[in-house]
Amino acid sequence: MIEDFDIRDINLADEGYARIMWADADMPVLAKIRQRFEAEKPLAGIRIGACLHVTTETANLMRTLVAGGAEVRLCASNPLSTQDDTAASLVRDFGVSVFAICGEDTDTYYEHVDAVIDFKPQITMDDGADVVGRIHESRRDALETIIGGTEETTTGVIRLAAMAADGELTYPIIAVNNAKTKHFFDNRYGTGQSTLDGIIRLTNRLLAGRTFVISGYGWCGKGLAMRARGMGCQVIVCEVDPTAALEAHMDGFAVMPREEAAKHADIWTTVTGNLNVIDEPCFKNMKDGAIICNSGHFNSEINIPWLEEHCVSRRELKPMVEEFTLEDGRRIILLAEGRLVNLSGAEGHPANVMDMSFANQALCAEYILDHASEMERAVYDVPAEIDELVATLKLETLGIDIDVLTPEQIKYMNSWNMGTV
Repeated sequence: MIEDFDIRDINLADEGYARIMWADADMPVLAKIRQRFEAEKPLAGIRIGACLHVTTETANLMRTLVAGGAEVRLCASNPLSTQDDTAASLVRDFGVSVFAICGEDTDTYYEHVDAVIDFKPQITMDDGADVVGRIHESRRDALETIIGGTEETTTGVIRLAAMAADGELTYPIIAVNNAKTKHFFDNRYGTGQSTLDGIIRLTNRLLAGRTFVISGYGWCGKGLAMRARGMGCQVIVCEVDPTAALEAHMDGFAVMPREEAAKHADIWTTVTGNLNVIDEPCFKNMKDGAIICNSGHFNSEINIPWLEEHCVSRRELKPMVEEFTLEDGRRIILLAEGRLVNLSGAEGHPANVMDMSFANQALCAEYILDHASEMERAVYDVPAEIDELVATLKLETLGIDIDVLTPEQIKYMNSWNMGTV
């Protein structure tokens, strides 16, 4: 067993190992890649520093990187998302140096981020860009060894794109989130299911007949709206993008400004990647007992400081369910400290969709190693051949065959002079 780690309790490893294997059974694409990596060792001698949610699905990605020959150090990308038993098994059973404890405070969180940076990684893997951001802000010493990185989530891609636009990004990043086999499936079906799972586990409230407000109608918002409607909710969507708002309307959801939606909300979830999405005008219009939560990356989507400043009392009703009583007596219920409710209150995305997301991560690490010298200091999409390979492997594992274009059809699709006949 490795010696360099900081986790809650190594004695939790037996339970963690069993859960990792349970997730592995539903991650066949990653298993195929791991089998090849074991034989070819494409990452031999490479140090990878990862800042990801420490879950059973992530554990199977770490296993794949280790199988490929990499040395891996992992920290959490959210203080509440770590599965302590999973962390223990990664350390004991798979030789991964883990720095993550569920419920760690902010100082410890960044100490763990620094531990990953101290590893002098050659490839970074981020979920929210905290490692990349910290390296560029205060740990530029780490840039000596880094050749490239990957980013898992929409919020992180937004941050990295801003860095690149400002000329501040110093090494290439592949935006795994932008792969079709990631955001079409992980963001939509994973977020949709796991967010409701987290809300139900924390509250045990019946969703049928409730008014469910969703801020953001990107792929995460689409998935959440679809699942909430399936549970019998009346769904309201709040948007700033006119095209997305129109799409929500055409999909059959009510669309209105957040101040108006606040009057109706029984449950409100943010999935935008932005700041203060639920803010003072919303709090002033909310019904007594309204439940608010976030399934975007950072808890800053909800203006929690406003609640803290304007409440006359606050109390924990049960773990990760906190009640704020305002001056007029109305109570607002905040779930999971405003952090990712699907990971804090439940177990995050199901293994079957993370199979594709993490297959992209593994293959992109291999791609970076082979192509870093050709890549500029920019944010790249996942190469189309990797995206297509992941989709093909997923279909194979599902036992699904598809059609293949005939030579005649290929010629037709690549011609311009074959019109109406």
